[in-house]
Amino acid sequence: MEGNEPHGDDTGAQAWQRLSAYAYLSAPERLEYVAVMRVFCGTLLADLSVPDVLAKLAQAGGPGAALDAETLTARLEQLVRWGNLLRSTHTVTATSIAEYQRSRSRYQLSKLGERVQRDADEVLAGADAAREVSSELLALVDRGLREIAAMAAAPGGADPQQALERISTLFVQFAEFAESVRDFYAYLGQVLARYDLDGAEYQGFKELLLDYVEAITEDVSFRAPRIAAHLDAVRPHLPALLTRIDAHAAGIGALADGLPETRVQRSRGRDLADWEGLREWFTDTGGQAGQVGQLRDATLRALQSLLANAKRMLRSASGEMSRRKDLLRLAAWFDTAEPEEAHDIAVAAFGLYGARHLGVAPDPDLAVPAYVTWWTGPVVDVPVALRERGSRAPRGRAAAAEDHSEQKRRLMEQAREQAEARQAAADELRSVSGRFDQVRLSAPAMRLLLELLTAALGNAQLHKDTDDFLLDGAQVRDADLGIRLTAWRTPGRHTVLRSVDGDLTADDLTLAVEGAFVSADDLMSATESVSMPTAGEASA
Repeated sequence: MEGNEPHGDDTGAQAWQRLSAYAYLSAPERLEYVAVMRVFCGTLLADLSVPDVLAKLAQAGGPGAALDAETLTARLEQLVRWGNLLRSTHTVTATSIAEYQRSRSRYQLSKLGERVQRDADEVLAGADAAREVSSELLALVDRGLREIAAMAAAPGGADPQQALERISTLFVQFAEFAESVRDFYAYLGQVLARYDLDGAEYQGFKELLLDYVEAITEDVSFRAPRIAAHLDAVRPHLPALLTRIDAHAAGIGALADGLPETRVQRSRGRDLADWEGLREWFTDTGGQAGQVGQLRDATLRALQSLLANAKRMLRSASGEMSRRKDLLRLAAWFDTAEPEEAHDIAVAAFGLYGARHLGVAPDPDLAVPAYVTWWTGPVVDVPVALRERGSRAPRGRAAAAEDHSEQKRRLMEQAREQAEARQAAADELRSVSGRFDQVRLSAPAMRLLLELLTAALGNAQLHKDTDDFLLDGAQVRDADLGIRLTAWRTPGRHTVLRSVDGDLTADDLTLAVEGAFVSADDLMSATESVSMPTAGEASA
């Protein structure tokens, strides 16, 4: 009843994608990922770039404040692959190539990512706390069901708006009560599973069980029959009542009719399945005990655990006490000892000596982080001859040389495809030279153009008199691609480079891309005949 069950047509791939959203919580950089996700969860319908996230992380402090732009970009891209973030289509305005490369990708929070981070924050905030049961809400649930039953049985039926308000309030109250019960009994089971309760702890939990748990169980047992009777009275009227409410206030549920592929999670109480779940909580259905019966059974098991601890304490008084105090003293010694002393204590206490690996060295290229345990870490492959005979001497015929022809063919094919892609990008740049503001480049062509422009600007010479860079004729040539890029400083002109990834405006700069063997004079005369957009016409 607490949430809508997943549809039966959900495939394994969809379930895998949803579960991947939890991957950042178990990654080695989990604290950094959590800090980044908290930045996005603090906004509503906002897309953030890398500089925006860096500023918010620095303001918040903590593990994320030490991230640089490159590392943060890698973290954001990984969160996109896991499904926690989405890419935004926001237009980017940049004043330099470096700023364009950092800011052209903007990110926003996905619904699944927000839900996962919200649940994670709730777990971090109070997972180990003893939650108080909101037993007073049970009386409100009883009263609300009685009022809904009276409204449904009235002549002419219930007013849809009033019925909707009562139903929404009822299910919110019940959800809070049921959640507090589950949290409290989970905490109680965790505590009673301990076998090392001392006298003070035992006395406190004994009073807790005899007073608090008993009061909860009695209150639920008293209210359950009355709530079940109200549910039986309102059950025949539910289909007509819910139909009138849907006709009065369809809400976001109308999306399910207009967009069949869209899944809509309706508010609790708007479907018959929610009412059946509420009824199963207070009544025994299908031969299975409801939650009320499970509460009584859980209370009985808690009392049995308490009696088991009482028997242990009685045995300790007669001399049959466990070595709990001795083990605690030994643990304190381990906690304060130096590493070498801890090894000596372990040998003296348990007779356990350190592990020895004789004759087999680990892989020098395999770097294992310090936080990886021996249980899940990589193992050392011991040769069969050494494992069975204790000798490294080979026996039998020499093994045939491994055939790497398939791997070489695959690598050569991959290199050929990359070379063809770069050549196609170079051909595209040559074909649109002088018309950059009129066409939209592909992503590979834009990357190649930025690569060439960066190299050309790096080749510009510093003028000794003015301490300024001489951009006239600054160029770079790629003989393999047969392409050359030349840049000139042209005050007042703006070169607009458009691509599928975004637009880039180069102020006071003229670019020309030609074949690798065209002279600079021919390039200058060709660019002078090309009309460039003015500052008012160019847009970032």
